[in-house]
Amino acid sequence: MIAGLRGLIARIETGAVVVDLNGFMLRVQSSTRVLAHLGGAGDPVDLVTHLAVREDAMTLYGFPTQAELDLFELLLTVSGVGPKVALALLSFGEPSALYEAIANEDTVLLSKVPGIGKKTAEQIVFHLRRKLPDFVPGVSTPIDDADREVVAALEALGYTLAEARAGLAAVEHRGGMSVEERVYNALQRLARS
Repeated sequence: MIAGLRGLIARIETGAVVVDLNGFMLRVQSSTRVLAHLGGAGDPVDLVTHLAVREDAMTLYGFPTQAELDLFELLLTVSGVGPKVALALLSFGEPSALYEAIANEDTVLLSKVPGIGKKTAEQIVFHLRRKLPDFVPGVSTPIDDADREVVAALEALGYTLAEARAGLAAVEHRGGMSVEERVYNALQRLARS
């Protein structure tokens, strides 16, 4: 419905920014990390948004990048994670750190976020570890179909998804290797660790 907005910051509030769109003011909820970097009153702002419609309220959530919005919406697919919990997770650190914690099944780190207990952290990892994009800038290297086969083979051998991805990531110059060679090299790296 509302894909994004561009305007001037009218004011920063606790948990939100009020954006002036030529006299039309919109309150946009966001993470504390994003709000801290937006600027001050009168500064331009450009946000991609998610509109949550409930019976009693319509709330707009905004983020500076599509990747951060995608992560917010991905978090909302987890049972027990609503917008407030998703914003708390996004306030905890950079999106790349959150992707890495989920990919590495690091429930201890996720439970350090205020409002996230061990059970919710486990839910997040369980529901999202396979839904993460194959390539996240700053976290992973691009993977191809052969790499996906390698990860599946390593999982079939009893390794966790995080272990399989780590083993594959340790294989250097794998572009010219066959799937079998990649599996062999990944197994060697995993045996050393």
